[in-house]
Amino acid sequence: MPFDFRRFDIYRKVPKDLTQPTYTGAIISVCCCLFILFLFLSELTGFIATEIVNELYVDDPDKDSGGKIEVNLNISLPNLHCELVGLDIQDEMGRHEVGHIDNSMKIPLSNGDGCRFEGHFSINKVPGNFHVSTHSATAQPQNPDMTHVIHKLSFGDKLQVHNVHGAFNALEGADKLSSNPLASHDYILKIVPTVYEDMSGKQRYSYQYTVANKEYVAYSHTGRIIPAIWFRYDLSPITVKYTERRQPLYRFITSICAIIGGTFTVAGILDSCIFTASEAWKKIQLGKMQ
Repeated sequence: MPFDFRRFDIYRKVPKDLTQPTYTGAIISVCCCLFILFLFLSELTGFIATEIVNELYVDDPDKDSGGKIEVNLNISLPNLHCELVGLDIQDEMGRHEVGHIDNSMKIPLSNGDGCRFEGHFSINKVPGNFHVSTHSATAQPQNPDMTHVIHKLSFGDKLQVHNVHGAFNALEGADKLSSNPLASHDYILKIVPTVYEDMSGKQRYSYQYTVANKEYVAYSHTGRIIPAIWFRYDLSPITVKYTERRQPLYRFITSICAIIGGTFTVAGILDSCIFTASEAWKKIQLGKMQ
């Protein structure tokens, strides 16, 4: 007796003359197809789009930086002449630089009465501070006015990613114009290393930071201390990493199969229940008529 391979067919066919189309079945079929199309487009949009996954770990991510962090500072002092404004840098490795001038620019404001300082410099990856003051001026003013507006203070690479909302420029727009002109300002920063890895595997290194601030008029036994704008920083050992990912193809195919199979199964059960109820109602009506 020859072997019939068709016995393995689990999708047995029903002749068309044994099936019966109904209006209810047609309506359910159309609604079913529209529902499948909607879910398919939703899944396709999710498959094409990228998602951002974040994780935390303890490490120094940018080991090729030579232990340095790039800093971008942009600050306006509308009541202090540019010849008086300077940037000083100190840290626990013994660095003490007064009047840093490399990669910096001073822009006069208000007909020379004020100054906008823009600087790009590096700091060591150890606790320290940098401050805007008159310490590097050849002659100290009697009453230096340290009221200011911070336009930008950022660390590391600039991240232009819409899906990542972090405190990369937390001091942007800080306005101290109404403060005591003779007060010093302390900004205490906790810097958090941040890594962003795109779909190609390229990594960019930036830094977020939290900030607390206070202002005060300082005195010593010799009298009032010259005010300054201090940025005191410390680094967090925790690194935040953002990774771009796209949904795997197998997961997309699995979702589509689940959508199609599940929708047709539920629709088939619904149609069968409606058809059975309709046939039972017809029999009841025929019984009443007889």
